[in-house]
Amino acid sequence: MKEKILNIGDRVLLKTSERNWEGTVLESYSSEIILLKLSSGYNIGIREKDILNLEVLEKAKNFEKVELSLERREGLRNVAIIITGGTISSRLDPKTGGVISTDVEEILNIAPEIKNICNIVKIENPFMKFSENMSFLDWKKLAEKTAELLNDKSIDGIIISHGTDFLHYTSSALSFMLGKLNKPVALTYSQRSIDRGSSDAYLNLICAARYAVSDIAEVAIIGHKNLDDESCLAMPGTKTRKLHTSRRDAFKVVNSEPFAEISKTEFKILRSFNARSRINVKSNTQYTDKVAVVKIIPGQNSDILDFYESQGYKGIILEVAGIGQVPGKDASAYNWLAKIKKLIEKGIIICAVPQTIYGRLNSKVYENGRELEKTGILFLGDMLSETAFVKLSWLLGQKSLLKKPEEVKKRMLENIVGEFSERL
Repeated sequence: MKEKILNIGDRVLLKTSERNWEGTVLESYSSEIILLKLSSGYNIGIREKDILNLEVLEKAKNFEKVELSLERREGLRNVAIIITGGTISSRLDPKTGGVISTDVEEILNIAPEIKNICNIVKIENPFMKFSENMSFLDWKKLAEKTAELLNDKSIDGIIISHGTDFLHYTSSALSFMLGKLNKPVALTYSQRSIDRGSSDAYLNLICAARYAVSDIAEVAIIGHKNLDDESCLAMPGTKTRKLHTSRRDAFKVVNSEPFAEISKTEFKILRSFNARSRINVKSNTQYTDKVAVVKIIPGQNSDILDFYESQGYKGIILEVAGIGQVPGKDASAYNWLAKIKKLIEKGIIICAVPQTIYGRLNSKVYENGRELEKTGILFLGDMLSETAFVKLSWLLGQKSLLKKPEEVKKRMLENIVGEFSERL
């Protein structure tokens, strides 16, 4: 029956004595088993002899490569797209049940309405990686390519498609590496692969295009406002964090406000921003990988910091408790204060950020906070841990600051690209 009726990639409804199963046919490991990918994302094998009835709901899609035409229409701004990988660049592999990278043409053909918003005049594909496989070397390459496009007078804005998991690290890195912008940079994503009917790629790409032709010259993450498929938010690159593993609205602005709310028909400005201009953007991609993030946990031995010292680390971001505490003298053998002070005196720059999502640090409220302040640690207010990590790595990587630790500390406390909120 399977050989005569089913093809890999068909969407089917199978009825057994226990229940009905709906899913996509995958390549099976056995001729007696029909393997399905369910809508939940799980795979299940069903013995062919147990199937009472079979209905093909949708035949397998033919993913033939469609020729992409970069037409220019008068009156529309010109936009470049940089494609880097991730779920927005993936579709289901009916052989394995996982997702695989797809062609550039498939991505752009998701949202053909983009041609009514802007002219796509250039497509760059510096690498194809899921974001968990990216490093600062990829951020540097991406920043250099973005700066090149920003300084191209024929281009008015940039869209970058990216994986979701570490997207907020990339947005922070681009914010610091590019500095003040002259045009919009829209990073967008998809939580669900582009061949799924529930994919969020369509609306995200439409809204990213609308942001790219706006006058907001900022690095922003463009993604769903909520679970509805109606509008997106343009979220600042240094104040946004992924807060859900799978929801469409996984990204949220923390301790700040979005730049804009965008739909297919409306563009609503929500806060002040750096405006489009004719300045020249110069990328500064110097960076070091000798910075670590450590989360303070009850009963954790502070000797963990000795490891980073022995490995030549230059900086440490501590996610501290509450509004600015670490285990102190009442924690007996787990007192962190002496160890923190010792490493700072040896030249390692240590910064404190809240391990909570919302709120800011205040070292003056509790005794342990006041004692922690005496060690020389830098309190970074409401800065996100991810942003603090990228910022310190970027500053410590600057050759001009190699022998100027006090200047690095000073700049860590400066609001360079909106990483601090002035007030909450």
